[in-house]
Amino acid sequence: MSDCIFCKIVAGEIPSATIYENEEFKVILDRFPANEGHVLILPKAHTPNIFEIAPEQAGRLFALAAKIARAMQAELKFEHMNVMQNNGTVAGQTVFHFHLHLIPRYENDGITIKYTPMDLTDAQIEAMRAKLEKAL
Repeated sequence: MSDCIFCKIVAGEIPSATIYENEEFKVILDRFPANEGHVLILPKAHTPNIFEIAPEQAGRLFALAAKIARAMQAELKFEHMNVMQNNGTVAGQTVFHFHLHLIPRYENDGITIKYTPMDLTDAQIEAMRAKLEKAL
């Protein structure tokens, strides 16, 4: 897409700090990271979100994420990591090209990613379980 910043990065129209690339994915350092070493994995083909990515490609992307995460951990010496992927504005997506965040975490790094847990009844959980099982 001509107006997508990640498509422009993939095409080489915008420079990036690329750490890995193959025929399907480009892995870059986030230009505005949550923490040092924050990485983005971008599919080269424009796909807006998780609802549109092919399951097979998503599997290959996550396999690559595991490989990249292990290399990051070995080199950057962190113990913890957030793996994040946002879909839609309400969920915090700001670039509408599917991408996966790998964010190294360190003790007392000041980053908070929180939500308020709901206290559902067993009946509510069972109703949701049945609904989703039926959809699958």
